Amino acid sequence: MRRIALFLLTNIAVLLLLSIVCHLFGIDQWAAARGYGGMGGLLVYAAVFGMGGAFISLAMSKWMAKMSTGARVIEQPQNEAERWLVDTVRRHAQNAGIGMPEVAVYDAPEMNAFATGMSKNHALVAVSTGLLQQMDREQIAAVLGHEVGHVANGDMVTLTLIQGVLNTLVILAARIVGRLVDSWLSGGRDNREGGGIGYFVSVMVLQLVFGLFASMIVMAFSRWREFHADAAGAKLAGRGAMISALQRLQLNHGESTLPKTMAAFGISGPLAQGLQRLFMSHPPLEERIAALQKQQM
Repeated sequence: MRRIALFLLTNIAVLLLLSIVCHLFGIDQWAAARGYGGMGGLLVYAAVFGMGGAFISLAMSKWMAKMSTGARVIEQPQNEAERWLVDTVRRHAQNAGIGMPEVAVYDAPEMNAFATGMSKNHALVAVSTGLLQQMDREQIAAVLGHEVGHVANGDMVTLTLIQGVLNTLVILAARIVGRLVDSWLSGGRDNREGGGIGYFVSVMVLQLVFGLFASMIVMAFSRWREFHADAAGAKLAGRGAMISALQRLQLNHGESTLPKTMAAFGISGPLAQGLQRLFMSHPPLEERIAALQKQQM
């Protein structure tokens, strides 16, 4: 249920890489020399690279999820348990009106699961071996319903659009402030060649800083969408089963073995205090359980 961290880190890496490439190959300087350095041109530049970075991250999300977790896609079920797993995902997908996702299992001791993919009809749903061993089938079906709910709700696409808009604002703001810093360092001279080292360093640092604030907005969306995915899981597998699965997850002890880049892709996330709560990808499990208990089915 936490497919956001990989997306965020990949997105930031793509943005930084694009900025470095633009600087090394003189794209910034080329644009400035041809009069594209004005606000209109800068906005177009920011939108192209901002939205492009987000969609590149989305396109890579399923491949990176498989690589980072070592997930094994079930091409042909090898036993009754795998057959049940695939059949359950297929039933949920049909009821949710989406294409059949790939189904995978990855080796990890804790109870966890995630879903990702570029579209509703080309998604991946994966569960940990720990979840399969420690939950009963009713609870597992609810977790699978939750993950299919994420896919059916189009969470990754919506996230991409949000991240793309935020990327655009981050790129735009970083370059505006970077120009001010470069102008100050150069004594107020108008540099039409795209800026010096002060501009380049300022843009790199400011993209990281502004990107941090953008991440807070993305995490707020992530927390909000968890309640909707829980509701989808309750609809597909039963409210009692979804509540039971969340209660079982409260017994998850110790640190997740998911790679740090996958931290926001799991079924539940670590708790935090103070300002760190702004970076939580999931609401506390007790809040999610309470929301389901109040839900009118």
